[in-house]
Amino acid sequence: MSDLLQRLRDRGWRLTAQRRVIAEVLDGEHVHYTADEVHARAAGRLPEISRASVYNTLGELVSLGEVTEVTTDGRAKRYDPNAHRPHQHLVCSGCGIIRDVRPAGDPLDALPEGERFGFAVSEAQVTYYGRCPACAARP
Repeated sequence: MSDLLQRLRDRGWRLTAQRRVIAEVLDGEHVHYTADEVHARAAGRLPEISRASVYNTLGELVSLGEVTEVTTDGRAKRYDPNAHRPHQHLVCSGCGIIRDVRPAGDPLDALPEGERFGFAVSEAQVTYYGRCPACAARP
């Protein structure tokens, strides 16, 4: 059983067949699928699932705080089920693959007091970009 499925059960969220298959698709490490990718994978397990069910369920999961929306390329939203473990993202500038990373130290500490302009800073989002081994091997 996935961590996401267990969290949803613990919340008492009604797990229909559609919701269950969507949660199963989102299971795993380094999962950052677009809604269309979630739909394609879900339809492989439950052919009758509609695109609307996927979009609605993803919206509910985001509203519940169980999945976060990630945008790294300025276009497609991706959905990250790793919503309860602090992490940043490492993105390949070639193929777009995303990996969850946990750098040492607190990113909030990286912003000097003089650069906070009086803000009570509560969150920092850092995205690292580079080329994955497969893309780096290509000329």
